[in-house]
Amino acid sequence: MILAFIIGALTGALSGAGIGGGTLLMLYLTALAKVPQAEAQGTNLLYYLPCSAAALVSHIKNGLTDKRVAIPAIAAGLVTTLIAAFFATSMDAEILRKIFGGFLIAIGGLELFRKG
Repeated sequence: MILAFIIGALTGALSGAGIGGGTLLMLYLTALAKVPQAEAQGTNLLYYLPCSAAALVSHIKNGLTDKRVAIPAIAAGLVTTLIAAFFATSMDAEILRKIFGGFLIAIGGLELFRKG
């Protein structure tokens, strides 16, 4: 229980900073906590909402947010997160595992070979 709290706090802080805490949360949930892939992805999508809200407050406070752009982006993000969470929990876990693995490989490759 304490490990889950620590992992949740760390991945939340990383997510709020835009560092990829959601990926780390997925790894913890599936590898260590043995949560089924579909539930882990749905949890991760819903977990992102309060993390992003906390980050947004900080960015607004520091004058780093254009509110005319942020408001439609927030609305779209909320709606698509809920839709994605629904689909993630209703899909076959093996398909989700392959999609997520492919996504990680693609992003890793892009990051590895990105210039500047």
